[in-house]
Amino acid sequence: MRFARWLALFVLVITLAISVTSIKADEEDPFAPLKRFSQVLGLVEDYYVKDISRKELIDDSIKGMLQQLDPHSAYMPPEEFKEMQQSTSGEFSGIGIEISMDNGRLIVVSPIEDTPADKAGLRSGDFIIEINGESTQDLSLMDAVKKIRGPKGKAVNLTILHTDSQKPETVSIVRDSIPIHSVKNESLDDGYLYVRLTRFNDNTTEELHKALKEYTKDHQLKGVVLDLRNNPGGLLNQAVKVSDTFLEDGLIVYIQGKSQTSRKDYKASKQSGDVKTPLVVLINAGSASASEIVAGALQDHHRGLIIGERSFGKGSVQTVIPLPDGSGIKLTTALYYTPNGRSIQAEGIKPDLSIPFEKPKEQDDPRFIIREQDLSRHLESANGNGTSAKDKISEKAAKMLVRDNQLRMALELVKQLPTIKKLQ
Repeated sequence: MRFARWLALFVLVITLAISVTSIKADEEDPFAPLKRFSQVLGLVEDYYVKDISRKELIDDSIKGMLQQLDPHSAYMPPEEFKEMQQSTSGEFSGIGIEISMDNGRLIVVSPIEDTPADKAGLRSGDFIIEINGESTQDLSLMDAVKKIRGPKGKAVNLTILHTDSQKPETVSIVRDSIPIHSVKNESLDDGYLYVRLTRFNDNTTEELHKALKEYTKDHQLKGVVLDLRNNPGGLLNQAVKVSDTFLEDGLIVYIQGKSQTSRKDYKASKQSGDVKTPLVVLINAGSASASEIVAGALQDHHRGLIIGERSFGKGSVQTVIPLPDGSGIKLTTALYYTPNGRSIQAEGIKPDLSIPFEKPKEQDDPRFIIREQDLSRHLESANGNGTSAKDKISEKAAKMLVRDNQLRMALELVKQLPTIKKLQ
């Protein structure tokens, strides 16, 4: 009995020694994990119940490896890589939505304004449970994007769970061409310009400068309301250039990778087209990535008043790396930091003034607003109609203001900022 115990102890020690030696061998030999991978690959090829090509097995292995890193790293086969390039520079077919992964669940970051997804009522924070009846639970982000996109005119059925709902609903959305026009503007009042950035693509800064230039031809610019709500982000260089439009100098953002020496700073420079008028910036939970860079830079420099709701918190940097066969990988390589050193990742930008969005009541709907000009047999003005030329220009803005409490507050604040600064 005593001998048996000693023998068992001896075998245990030998087993542990072999395990430690194996671990050390793996640590010392960088090719040991690859040998294990090769062994598993061979076993699957030889014994798996179905025939699968080696290329497919390798592609799926790469997908799985990147998918396990974080929600934004991904492998893109040639076709998907080409579509990704089109989404920032041209026009693509889809429903117009930015999505991400949250603990394995597919979540809506933001619908792009005036796209099928936006018109169908999808909102930031919604969970996509099914795509055409197929559960999204085991789908990768890129596979989900591929299934949602498709030919123009063909519908995709999404089962959605809204954040304020207990029961999911299925919506049928007809795909359409998604143009990459990222800047919309409207005069809110004489001298006060509303600028809405829907995303950050190759032409965003150019479109912004064009809108400002055209407005200042006929108006003295007194203030700007910059709307970044439901803007899912886009290109870093465009976020920097948009910020630079409102800043004369100083740090805009810096990115920091794994190495301490990898830090890269992006700074503002004085330009002839710099906008110096009072500025109010609108953000919400759908403001992500590049939107958060702009909001964070303007907030840290006290250049604009940030109002609305806390932003999404997507503060990681993805580097797109093309591969020789036409495919590519999107790899998280760094994090964004605001000028004051705040990490955006999972934190987001907190507004200076928190103002929740209030869903407009039926009586606030512009369709129910009646003015003198709507009455039969109303008297015409000297201009030949019931409104002045100035009122005609701002009719769309009036409807926007009626239905948007955050925008109404932004307009009042941008008008009062000069007075507030004097009091300070």
